[in-house]
Amino acid sequence: MAYHKVNADQRAQGHSPYLDNDELQGTALELEWDMEKELEEPGFDHFRLDGVVQHHLGNSQSPDLDLEPIQPSSSPKGRFQRLQEDPDYISHYTRQAPKSNRCNFFQILKVFCTALILFIFGVVIGYYARKKCPSPSTSQEPNNVHIYHEILKEIKAENIQQIYRDLLQFPREDDVDVAMKILVQWSSQGLEDVRLVNYSVLLDLPGSSSNTVTLKNSGECFYPSGQQCNRGTKTLHSQDFLYSYAAYSAKGTLEAELVDVQYGTVEDLIRVQAITNVTKKIALLKLGQSPLLYKLSLLEDAGFGGVLLYVDPCDLPKTTDLVDKAFMVSLNSGGDPSTPGYASIDGSYRQNRLNLTTLLVQPVSAVLAKKLISLPEDTVQKDRCIPLQLPATGKKIISLNIQSVTAYKTISNVIGYLRGTVFPDRYVVIGSHHHSLNTYGGQEWASSTAIITAFIQALMLKVKRGWRPDRTIVFCSWGGTSFGNIGSYEWAEDLKRVLQRNVVAYVSLHNPVRGNSTLHPVASPSLQQLAAESQSFNCVEKSKCPRSNVSSVQIQGDSDYFINHLGVPAAQFSYEDIKTSENSSFLSEALFPVPTRKTEELDPSFSLHETIAKLTGQVTLQIANEPVLPFNALDIALEVQNSLKGNFCDEVDIPQLLAVASRLRDTAELFQSDEMRPANDPKERAPIRVRMLNDVLQSLEKNFLVHRAPPGLYRNILYRLDQRTTRFSVLLEALEHCKLHQSNETIQAALSEVLNSISSAQVYFKAGLDVFETTLAGKK
Repeated sequence: MAYHKVNADQRAQGHSPYLDNDELQGTALELEWDMEKELEEPGFDHFRLDGVVQHHLGNSQSPDLDLEPIQPSSSPKGRFQRLQEDPDYISHYTRQAPKSNRCNFFQILKVFCTALILFIFGVVIGYYARKKCPSPSTSQEPNNVHIYHEILKEIKAENIQQIYRDLLQFPREDDVDVAMKILVQWSSQGLEDVRLVNYSVLLDLPGSSSNTVTLKNSGECFYPSGQQCNRGTKTLHSQDFLYSYAAYSAKGTLEAELVDVQYGTVEDLIRVQAITNVTKKIALLKLGQSPLLYKLSLLEDAGFGGVLLYVDPCDLPKTTDLVDKAFMVSLNSGGDPSTPGYASIDGSYRQNRLNLTTLLVQPVSAVLAKKLISLPEDTVQKDRCIPLQLPATGKKIISLNIQSVTAYKTISNVIGYLRGTVFPDRYVVIGSHHHSLNTYGGQEWASSTAIITAFIQALMLKVKRGWRPDRTIVFCSWGGTSFGNIGSYEWAEDLKRVLQRNVVAYVSLHNPVRGNSTLHPVASPSLQQLAAESQSFNCVEKSKCPRSNVSSVQIQGDSDYFINHLGVPAAQFSYEDIKTSENSSFLSEALFPVPTRKTEELDPSFSLHETIAKLTGQVTLQIANEPVLPFNALDIALEVQNSLKGNFCDEVDIPQLLAVASRLRDTAELFQSDEMRPANDPKERAPIRVRMLNDVLQSLEKNFLVHRAPPGLYRNILYRLDQRTTRFSVLLEALEHCKLHQSNETIQAALSEVLNSISSAQVYFKAGLDVFETTLAGKK
């Protein structure tokens, strides 16, 4: 039902072809006057026209032309419907008959026809005006959930599977070619702003021949996989042999005694150093339990010259058979090694950093580790797995030969933007990674790229119908991930100032399906509640609900720069196999050559991929569309208090830390109760209030970035090492350092860093509250 008032002067000039004489024009004007009088009656101030766009005919200055659209619920019946249903209503508002009493049947008919024509004319104008100029979509909470369901229901397992298979059709080309094909794919989905961003970076690549390990006692030579050195074997698996190496390791040959350091913990090093001199010797090290870079830094400080790295079969899930596989690791903490801390753009100074460690590091298979320590192949007795350990008797002398080479190569990122309508200068970044310069890491790059592409496909279907998110969504496919997240680091360093101001969250799709047993959600403390709620949201259409506890632990992948250098809240969903050992944390640092079929064996129906896509999409949509960012400030304060529980050691007294943490919690509670909740009420949602509130929430985690952290540990202290650890990682490491070097200096420095972070957050919150109070007082 639509209606437009038309100015009398315009109609007198003949704007309506249906008015055939002056009498009809005068009658129409009087009818219009009656309608205006009706609109002025009590009970009609809520009357609005649904979906009609205002049109000014001619140059009329009449303010009566300003009619606002109405909601159907507020005015269920238009005037013409009521004229037909209520005769008394007609008699009350119908103009009196002329004194001449010449009103006959034909005049009444003409009046009725005129009114009907005007009504039809208004409907037609309203319809085409709405079609040509659709009103922008607003983010009203009752409609958001419906919109999310509409978008997410378009994400289907069969679509992801088809995209995945199409991606695997790409030949083994270089990074730029694969990135270009992803760019074309995203553009074909309708993403309007897609860019290819290239960087020339220093990579450490395999040499012309494979690295080798020689057992000097017997003279046997082995490739990293455990197979003996011979031409036949080398030709058969040349790629696997070449890419079994540690990128950015020292190069050369080292002959020395093999020393078993187990997981390379401080306790392991204290035990080993008590019985032998470890200078220039080769450590036999298990991957897991703590970050590899941290363990290597301890071994380097202790004086070791080389490291043989392997994964103990007892730490692997029972469903995984990787004992005869070597793997690749990167010793790069992030970004182009030749441009540390700044982007690799033309004209940048390139530092000569060919090696990132003095250690010669070589990953080997568990099979080779068994041969080196002279154990039988089968170390599983009945249902019990026996961890590998070097016998106490007899020395093992080995020769380690590493021949990798460094070269500058081009790394490409694909960056696509879906511009927001309300806060276009605020970015929600969602990232996957694509095929790099080697075949290691399996095909998880295709899984992550297929999921993000399917999400883009679903989103753009809604965008074509006129919808857009409130905040800008930035889609990223990173290059160079396996060499140390190089693509994401270089892009973020290139745009550092912009991202510091604009990015509100990072949603990761790194290796989304690495198993099929359990869902493993990881999120910043401020996003834990949202991640948990998203699991419930996506269980509506599924009989089996993949619920799992959300934790804040260190994760692998390209979220690293956003978490540790920008202080951006992050979230990630992935499927894993059930852990068989508490030491299985950080095993994902090893990139195994998993066959292509492995992914389809893990998830033949691609239902797990669909679940990850919908969970990721749900979190992304809520962050991008909720007027107030769905970050929970109080959860951060609670996480800080939980990380300080218990006694650290006799030398550490933390009453001041506890007091500051308590004040942070009090301020967070006040902030969340008095300020955040009213801003979520549409009636009290002043734009300036919402913007101020979001700015406070967006930058909160930046307070928890410490200046320095040990290698491999997060600078963002809100993240724990693993699910077993509940305390701040930097404090735990400081305590370990104290045991190893018998010095309290490191502990005091770490305590100061943590104290300043918590205090900074508390002051930041308090300042935000003060601004709100001042602003509100001024308005009152």
